[in-house]
Amino acid sequence: MTNTNSISKDILSHRPSRLFILLAGFFVANALVAELIGVKIFALEDTLGIAPWNFNLFGETGALQFSAGVLLWPVVFVMTDLLNEYYGRRGVRLLSYLAAGLISYAFIIIYCAIQLAPADWWVVQSVDRNIADSQAAFAVTFGQGLFIIVGSLMAFLLAQLTDVFVFQRIRQSTGDKWLWLRATGSTVVSQLVDSFVVLFVAFKLGPELFGGVVDPWPWSRLLAVATVQYTFKFIMAIGLTPVIYGMHNIIDRYLGEEVAGEMKENAGGRGLA
Repeated sequence: MTNTNSISKDILSHRPSRLFILLAGFFVANALVAELIGVKIFALEDTLGIAPWNFNLFGETGALQFSAGVLLWPVVFVMTDLLNEYYGRRGVRLLSYLAAGLISYAFIIIYCAIQLAPADWWVVQSVDRNIADSQAAFAVTFGQGLFIIVGSLMAFLLAQLTDVFVFQRIRQSTGDKWLWLRATGSTVVSQLVDSFVVLFVAFKLGPELFGGVVDPWPWSRLLAVATVQYTFKFIMAIGLTPVIYGMHNIIDRYLGEEVAGEMKENAGGRGLA
């Protein structure tokens, strides 16, 4: 018992371990919450109170509309960069696989919850708020289509693995210089993958192969929506560069220059060795 307590105490008092637990918690929590709120599509112009842009891309016209999941994307971007910088390839891969597994687990539990027979009073409890059927509202909100779930998970994993690959390649070429280049460069490439894969699987490949509640999107719509979302992420990646530098300075002071330098050097190899 003494040995177990000693090990636990050492882990909790070890600053690199505590930092990893903190970053991992935020990373996984944001990935999971982004999946849950991603079913809501919001109009950016209406939210900001400005006139609709009515873009014209690839023959498609419309307002700027995004999944609510983009609200958490800046946090995921910062967490991924910090994990890459201090814990390397293995750290990001470990948490990416863990997050994907927990997201899958969450949707299995949500599916089971939807199948539970609702209490009669609960179904009609919100009629006065224009929700005629709480069970239907619950199912629509949390019961995302299969292809959206599969596409989102595929896009998440591919984007994370692409991010860590590009990040480490840039780092091998530049060393510890040009933090902005490896942070922004890896994000620009990985989010190009993410923005197109999730829409392709959810709204084109899936419905074409297996059918579904919606018709397959034409290529023009897929490219237009993906381009708008990718442009937003690109602009955010540039804008968040000062935040990345600020977070690195905070972490370096927390760990101490010697420990932080050693962790960065190890992360440039395999990380979490």
